[in-house]
Amino acid sequence: MPQASLSLAAALRVAQLTVQNCAGRGYSVAATVVDRAGTILAVARAETAGPHTVDASFRKAYTSASARNLTSAMAQNLASTPTLADIPGFLILAGGVPVRVNNVVVGAVGVGGAPSGLTDERCAVDALTAVLGR
Repeated sequence: MPQASLSLAAALRVAQLTVQNCAGRGYSVAATVVDRAGTILAVARAETAGPHTVDASFRKAYTSASARNLTSAMAQNLASTPTLADIPGFLILAGGVPVRVNNVVVGAVGVGGAPSGLTDERCAVDALTAVLGR
């Protein structure tokens, strides 16, 4: 049976819409979309987003895809599992959202640049809903 995946076209739309969603809230961000293995599919960055936002967005996406979980949920549980912060490449701050197709994680979106990781997360969730319909 073929494995579900995230297309490049969908990844590009999600990345761009995520940045637009945050811009509509007044924030300049970067958004990175990765596949299930944490490999970059698409990156979008607002012209005025800080230089740190691309790396932060990638690391949040990588973390979310690897753990198959919201990075905000991981951050809430960090006190009980502090060794998660020691995994190379992980960034356990809100703003990483897994992408699911038929309840299977096929990738993730990471966002960096808003003053709150929960705002980063909301921009990504709204983009995923618009592009993937869920």
